[in-house]
Amino acid sequence: MSGVDHSGSGSTSASDSPSSPMEAPPMSTDPAALPTPLMSRQGREKQRYTQDSQRLVAGCIPVRDNPRVKGGVEVCMVSNRHNDGLIFPKGGWETDETAEEAAARESMEEAGVKGETCTYVGEFSFKSRKKALKKDGVENGGKKATCVARVFVMNVTEEMAEWPEQATRTRTWLPAMDAIEQCKHDWMRDALRAWASTMPGLETAG
Repeated sequence: MSGVDHSGSGSTSASDSPSSPMEAPPMSTDPAALPTPLMSRQGREKQRYTQDSQRLVAGCIPVRDNPRVKGGVEVCMVSNRHNDGLIFPKGGWETDETAEEAAARESMEEAGVKGETCTYVGEFSFKSRKKALKKDGVENGGKKATCVARVFVMNVTEEMAEWPEQATRTRTWLPAMDAIEQCKHDWMRDALRAWASTMPGLETAG
């Protein structure tokens, strides 16, 4: 998809998307080394958008090895804000960070996990509950906003005892195929399946 800026420079000018779903965008510094204050970012002053006013989002699938579960891998899922389903961490990609850094930040804020974001899964579009932005001052007719998410996989190396959103979210480790089955959103299930299809033992574990 065109119109997506992969850089961490703060610009929101257009650039080309990766040529294949599993091709990683440019990486920068190690997100695990970034400061992790016990508070979530608020507001959308630095939010990135495409040229078509689509909100840019970063998502992260936090995983750890566990030979005792089917498939040998667990995924860290969190409850959504309405506490009626499980999701993986995701949130707005801002102008002072790369997509990889945003994914790592969201994992810390929502799930209280840190690690190495080593695999780019792909780009996924979905409709937000929030209404789309006005374009050139014209009302959008109440249409829901389209978001474009770049999803990464994180190998978790640390679970925090306290984290910014622990009062509103529950952290749950599930076998990979259970995470797919219980995930609330279709686009997130697509992302989980795309990742699982590349993992030996997971593509047939379900």
